[in-house]
Amino acid sequence: MSFEWPWQYNFPPFFTLQPNVDTRQKQLAAWCSLALSYCRHHKLYTLDVMEAQESPVFNNKKIERKLSLEAIQVVFEELRKKGNLEWLDKNKSRCLVMWRRPEEWGKLIYQWVSKNGMVNTVCTLYELSNGDDTEGEEFHGLEEWMLLRSLQALQTEGKAEIITMDDGKGVKFF
Repeated sequence: MSFEWPWQYNFPPFFTLQPNVDTRQKQLAAWCSLALSYCRHHKLYTLDVMEAQESPVFNNKKIERKLSLEAIQVVFEELRKKGNLEWLDKNKSRCLVMWRRPEEWGKLIYQWVSKNGMVNTVCTLYELSNGDDTEGEEFHGLEEWMLLRSLQALQTEGKAEIITMDDGKGVKFF
């Protein structure tokens, strides 16, 4: 399945931050939506700001337009304010992208656990993110840092407990 670009993507002014406050707010909302949709479609969890400038999401070669580095940083800051992005370094050169928040992933995982009668059982993190039983689930292939945060959210709700095992980490669901 190929990625569906929004109409704005082929509109040259979209690649220049607009000076009018209302227009800019709508533009930033569209950029945030595009960036999250693109990352979700391609299952991207980390982004490098310098690489992002050459990425198809911020660089439309067809119309020969790309978002400036400064504008990309404005979009990323907007995503951070919304809770969808976290910087990995003080220089703000690499970031974690959360196109679904840990609580949302936790809810999906817990629904799967309940549906499959796995309450009161222990699973390894590997089984959850890479096991045959989770093949086809949205959380299959989830990066470990996000899986842990999702399970921590479930732990806070009293639905799970993260445990340390001989060969790594696991989780018991309640």
